[in-house]
Amino acid sequence: MIRIYSMEACPDCVSVKEQVKGAEGFQIVDIGETTGNLKEFLKLRDTNPVFEPVRRDGRIGIPCFVKEDGTVTLQPEEVGLRRREQTPMPLACSLEGKGC
Repeated sequence: MIRIYSMEACPDCVSVKEQVKGAEGFQIVDIGETTGNLKEFLKLRDTNPVFEPVRRDGRIGIPCFVKEDGTVTLQPEEVGLRRREQTPMPLACSLEGKGC
């Protein structure tokens, strides 16, 4: 099962959630739903080296994918999904407008 850390306020996460709706093999963990989900994600984000550029750039790091073998990626293509198509004025979760 691939765990996907996401949040409803993130347009990239909404795109991913739509792609896996009804598909087996994926579990969505909404980090805005409970403090337990948020704490679980923050522990992963604060300790995994995959997130170093994310932390440096002031981004959140979602959607985040934890594969069955425990490896973490921020690339939807690595778990068989597509990136959200960018609009001329992209919605973004970071202060700099660079994405979530």
